[in-house]
Amino acid sequence: MQESLYTVTEKYPEAIPLLVAIGLENMQDPQKRKVLGKNITMEAALRLKKVNPGTFMGNLQEAIRQNRDQADMVQPEPDVKVAGVLPCPVKVPLMESFTGFWEKNREQLGFTLEHDLKSASMGLDWMVEDLAQATSEEALADLFISAGFDIFFDEKLMGKFKAQGVFEDLTGLERYNSDFSNSRLELRDPDRQYAVLGVVPAIFLVNREELGDRPMPKGWGDLLGEAFEGAVSLPIGDFDLFNAILLNIYKNFGEEGVERLGRSLLRSMHPSEMVKSHQKRSKRPAVTIMPYFFTHMVKEGGPMVAVWPEEGAIASPIFLLAKKSKREMLKPLVEFFASKEVGEILAHNGRFPSVHPEVDNRVPEGNTYLWVGWDFIRQNDLGPLLKHCEALFHAHTGS
Repeated sequence: MQESLYTVTEKYPEAIPLLVAIGLENMQDPQKRKVLGKNITMEAALRLKKVNPGTFMGNLQEAIRQNRDQADMVQPEPDVKVAGVLPCPVKVPLMESFTGFWEKNREQLGFTLEHDLKSASMGLDWMVEDLAQATSEEALADLFISAGFDIFFDEKLMGKFKAQGVFEDLTGLERYNSDFSNSRLELRDPDRQYAVLGVVPAIFLVNREELGDRPMPKGWGDLLGEAFEGAVSLPIGDFDLFNAILLNIYKNFGEEGVERLGRSLLRSMHPSEMVKSHQKRSKRPAVTIMPYFFTHMVKEGGPMVAVWPEEGAIASPIFLLAKKSKREMLKPLVEFFASKEVGEILAHNGRFPSVHPEVDNRVPEGNTYLWVGWDFIRQNDLGPLLKHCEALFHAHTGS
């Protein structure tokens, strides 16, 4: 009680919020606490504020005890860590379903769990940083969910662990939905390392008022001609989908195709802006490339019409990566995320077609998908290739 406020707060920082609470706001400021606090004792301060010393000291002792007890507690590492990003339109129902599954089964499963599943709108920079620094399997989360060619196949990021055989497809799915397993494409990883939950398809939204006398574009090749130079909006900010578009254009049309795609760019827009772009007075795109999900926002009878490309909607897969070394613990979680229930949330709530064989993706018959293929992935280091494609694209946008 006879020590200065400065001495007390230096010994016990827990005293600072208590002193502020009784009206000594200057104690929040380190400099004022040092200058003014040296000139007044704890006893004098409490007398000045008409505070009972016994009550104050009791509160201080309790605050110190709680703080020190908390600091001494060692939080055990969880048995399983789940990380990644979920598509924004389905994050809430997916997390509600996952929480219900975990609460129902946690006791029977018998392990502890930590999950960090963010919305796709928050980006992947945090994951890239973690992967770039990771040198061993132990530094990784045990289960990853995300789209992202660059992250999962770049040999400096997740690709280095794929090469080491760290991951295993634990879904138990003997076959994928016929939409993704047919004579045109096979989405299942032949190495059974990466699993896929569904895809984000890229389609066209055409503004008939801006189209003029140009023919309605039917496929990706149509957008690469002179007729659509400076007339197309692209989802550049949606890195997963944009990267899928770049890789597919590169594979099917070569470097010249990527350059032409750059020349076709009018501007980058968020899909929600694209749907309403016909309402803006500024120069409007004739065609926008966008996720299939946003087509539900298009008003019937308006100038905007959705077109499913004849070669197929470019597919950006939603990957699921599980560590082989934790097979027994991870398998129930993987089977949940690969279930029909989750597949229907993806396909019906978000228009992200599911690979589950029993899910009706509600995509009109005849609409197919464009997928770069596992052979292409094996033959290329996608990280450097994407950087090369991005450079070609931006060099020809005129911006």
